[in-house]
Amino acid sequence: MTYLKKVFFTLSPFKAGCLLILLSCLLFNSFGSKKPDIISSVDNKIMDIMFKFRGPQQPSGKVVIVDIDEKSLKHIGQWPWPRNILADLTLAIQKNGALVTGFDIVFPEVDRTSPARCLDLLKDAVQDSIPDTIFSSIKANAMPDYDLAFGDAVAQGKTVLGYAFQIKDDGLKSEFEIPFPSGEIRVDPSDTNFKDLSLRPAYRAILNISSVSTAESEGFFNVFSDASGTVRQVPLLMMMDGIPYPSLSFETFRVGREISSFTIHTSQKISDLYSIIMGISVEDTFIPTNHNGEIFINYRGPYNTFTYVSAVDVINKDVRHLLQDKFVLIGSSATGLSDVKATPFSEAMPGIEINATIMDNLLQTDPFVYDIYTEIGLTYTLLVLCGVLLTSILAFFGPMAGAAGAILFFVLSFAGNYYFFFLNNQHLGITYPLFTCGGILFIVSVFNYLTEGRAKRYIQKAFSYYVAPDVVSELIKNPEALSLKGKQKELTVLFSDIRGFTSISAKMDSQTLGNFMNEYLTRMSHVIMENGGTVDKFIGDAIMAFWGAPKDEPDHACKAVRAALLMEKQLEIINQAFKEKNMPMVSIGVGINSGPVSVGNFGSKDRFDYTVMGDNVNLASRLEGVNKIYGTTIIISEFTKQRIKDAFCCRYIDKVRVKGKENAIDIFEPFMEGTPSPNIIEEIREFERGVKEYQTQNYEAASRIMGQLHKNNPKKLYDTYLSLIRKSDHSKL
Repeated sequence: MTYLKKVFFTLSPFKAGCLLILLSCLLFNSFGSKKPDIISSVDNKIMDIMFKFRGPQQPSGKVVIVDIDEKSLKHIGQWPWPRNILADLTLAIQKNGALVTGFDIVFPEVDRTSPARCLDLLKDAVQDSIPDTIFSSIKANAMPDYDLAFGDAVAQGKTVLGYAFQIKDDGLKSEFEIPFPSGEIRVDPSDTNFKDLSLRPAYRAILNISSVSTAESEGFFNVFSDASGTVRQVPLLMMMDGIPYPSLSFETFRVGREISSFTIHTSQKISDLYSIIMGISVEDTFIPTNHNGEIFINYRGPYNTFTYVSAVDVINKDVRHLLQDKFVLIGSSATGLSDVKATPFSEAMPGIEINATIMDNLLQTDPFVYDIYTEIGLTYTLLVLCGVLLTSILAFFGPMAGAAGAILFFVLSFAGNYYFFFLNNQHLGITYPLFTCGGILFIVSVFNYLTEGRAKRYIQKAFSYYVAPDVVSELIKNPEALSLKGKQKELTVLFSDIRGFTSISAKMDSQTLGNFMNEYLTRMSHVIMENGGTVDKFIGDAIMAFWGAPKDEPDHACKAVRAALLMEKQLEIINQAFKEKNMPMVSIGVGINSGPVSVGNFGSKDRFDYTVMGDNVNLASRLEGVNKIYGTTIIISEFTKQRIKDAFCCRYIDKVRVKGKENAIDIFEPFMEGTPSPNIIEEIREFERGVKEYQTQNYEAASRIMGQLHKNNPKKLYDTYLSLIRKSDHSKL
């Protein structure tokens, strides 16, 4: 019974993580179809990062912006322009072969610069001093009306005028201010009423004056920023007085393709109030939207991604090559005229380019799609599967593995979302699963710390001051290993020593010597540990290290030799640093041996060290000293050579009998990992042939070979053998 209570009622780190997953699933279920704003905001920010990671894309090339830019304002004059100039601009666009022209501008008042308007003002000023008939005659025959001229130009081609919706009730609504788009609007299913559509509402429309409103159609150009101030979702339709009205970009797209109608597709109602909008179809093209009739913009890039043509160039030059068969939008990027908005690519993008991007999305049928049902399914999957996996890693493998698992989960979630959804134009939020896994990482880590981590923390604190980090880790995993009894194990042992350290240290004061030793030992220790070795101890300037314990390392000999070669390279870096600090240059000797040794905790009950002992340890120490005789840096025993096989290029040095050993052993000098150049191979072969001649007492041949090697590449090793040959040859005589 006590055992069952412990199993089912004791809260362990794993159970805490699973409980958090359950609570997260219940909380997510309570959101329904509306996520909290903070989660939506982070989802959007993640998508912004993906846009920047993807980088700019080339637009279709079918949308061109005629820009009332600074150049145009300089040549023609400040805004607003007389509308006879706008008439010339409109006719020039039509003449240059544009498919359709859309105005991202509204003309809600008469042109006060129009001569006809000036005559009306004059008539009001003089009142009855001049007969009305004279004014009427002058106005009819000599005073053009710029508004009518502009209206005539608009009527001559496929044109869509823009207007603006006023969202808030400002008390200025008039029953006569009603837009008149030309497209026929259908709803599927056909029994759905317009008033049931869940479109963004508008209070009134700010329209163009009647003399200008001669275009084939018109559309609103409102775009809306989200809570972060960025434009991401824009309405293709808005609702005013129970009637849906299309946007400027949508109407320009429809008129340019010569399509007379479109259909709004809906699904079931939400709480008997609104019908869910699934998308809009224009002939055979289906445009997915959210339930408010909005599309998620697939931005092509930063400001100026689309082709901009200066308005003054359109009026004065032949720009057919730029406008022929293009969807043209007229707007302004000039400072003070443009309505700038923030986008994922730009902090300030003119509204005209945002509308151009929407139109390009419609033409390429690639706006982003937000599928809430796919997001819900993905979220539950990530919460349960990845949450349980992360909880298991944290609970059973420790915080480091858990943190690595959490980082891997974040990276894979982002990468999976990017490659499988974002690049396929699907917007799916992953913030909630990421938040949950962050919570799991925190909660389970806290439980680990408060419960099962106590014993491990005790061991780590007790031993971190005395032994290497790898030893601490092994003891934490296996506390039962804390015994004074060693065990026999095959390892590789390395000894390293600084040549002439006594004379070097005698030239330094205590502080300089301390800095010297700290830098040297730190750099060399890093090399050893980075290659899987355990730094056993420092004996003055000497370093003792071993491989194969406390963690098993099948290739311990290879790792030790690799570390020794890297220590040799590190010495060059150390000497360069010492040279810059006016410190003495140093050289080292390294001895390596492999074989059975005793490894474990040795000492008294009050103080002990984790170390290695035995004849094979002593042999490694002796080999380090043999370097002085032969002028080498690294010497390995025949036992280490047998284990590394041909993984490293080595040359046979000699057969020696070291102190404490009855039998002589073969020693070798490693050069490098892998296969060296042919020149080095040839030099090694010649040297080994010379050694063989020496050992067989053919001193003349040995002297000739060593002499030639020393001449080609002077080394102490060759000079040592020449001395040995002379002594042996002399004693023979």
